[in-house]
Amino acid sequence: MDLSNLKAPIPNRKSTKRVGRGQGSGRGEQSGRGHNGQKSRSGHKQRAWFEGGQMPLQRRIPKFGFTNFNRTENRGINVHTISEFIEAGKLETSIGLEDLINAGLAGKGERVKLLGRGDLEQKIEIEVHAASNSAKEKVEKAGGSLTIVQN
Repeated sequence: MDLSNLKAPIPNRKSTKRVGRGQGSGRGEQSGRGHNGQKSRSGHKQRAWFEGGQMPLQRRIPKFGFTNFNRTENRGINVHTISEFIEAGKLETSIGLEDLINAGLAGKGERVKLLGRGDLEQKIEIEVHAASNSAKEKVEKAGGSLTIVQN
C-alpha cells in the first residue's frame, strides 16, 4: 500500500458546486452571489472588520484615561480573615508568606497587603509586602509585630 492507492472516505467524496451553468441548474444567472453589490463582483476582497464605510467599532467606542503597565497588584487580606484562620487552626500566630500561600489566602508569586478591616485579639507576628496604617495599628495594639518584606 502506498499513497497512490489511498481513497477518501465516502462522506468526503462530495462533488464541487458547479455555478453558472444555466437557469435549470438552480445556480445560474447570479451564480449564488445575489444581485448587485460589492460582493457580487469579481476581485472582491473585504476585511472582516470592515463595516461598509460606517464608523468602525474600534473608533466608535470611547477611550478614557491611561493604563500604567508598571502597576503592581497586591492581594488584600484583612485582619479579621487572619483572625478567623488562626481560630480555625489553619494558621499559627507566627505567619510568613509561605503560610499564607499554604492556607489559600494568597497565590504563589503574589504580593500580599494586610488591610485593617476587623479586630485582632491574638498576638501575631506576620510578614507581608505592604500594610495599611490601620492594620499596622491593630497588630501593634494586640502586642504583635509586622515585618515588611521587600520583593
